[in-house]
Amino acid sequence: MDKTMKSLIELETEAEHLLLARHQLVENDRVRNGNREALTSLRKIARTTKTSVPSPFESIMKEIVGPESRPLVKEVCPTCGNHDSNQRTWMMFPGTDVFARIPFHAAHTVLESEQEQLDFDSRRLQSIVKEKSLLISEKGVLADKVSPGVMKSLVTLADKPK
Repeated sequence: MDKTMKSLIELETEAEHLLLARHQLVENDRVRNGNREALTSLRKIARTTKTSVPSPFESIMKEIVGPESRPLVKEVCPTCGNHDSNQRTWMMFPGTDVFARIPFHAAHTVLESEQEQLDFDSRRLQSIVKEKSLLISEKGVLADKVSPGVMKSLVTLADKPK
């Protein structure tokens, strides 16, 4: 009986970890979607798309006119493009209710770095969900050790209010 109880406790603990990871994954996806919408909005303001901004090489080739010395590589932000990167835009910082007016370039840089972190966290959480699901399915051999009737009575067991 103690062995069965210990096995059920381990199984319930793993199931709680699985549910927590799934809940965190849903919340993470909600934030990622909000970031994606904000980045799309900023690209619309700058009138750029991910592919509409010329590469640094194309920008250099258009500007070569004379033998003056120029930098070899001109940085072109894929989100800002030719948009004034110092123009201020409103942004609410993650995890707070504080709005701040910050430069356009800083706003999308913060959002893009947060998006990369959220993508990494999502992949990590997906691997945890996969691992926990596999572990629970492997431990699902309790039906071989405990009869289905006893298992059903344990699952439907409820505390009565006093």
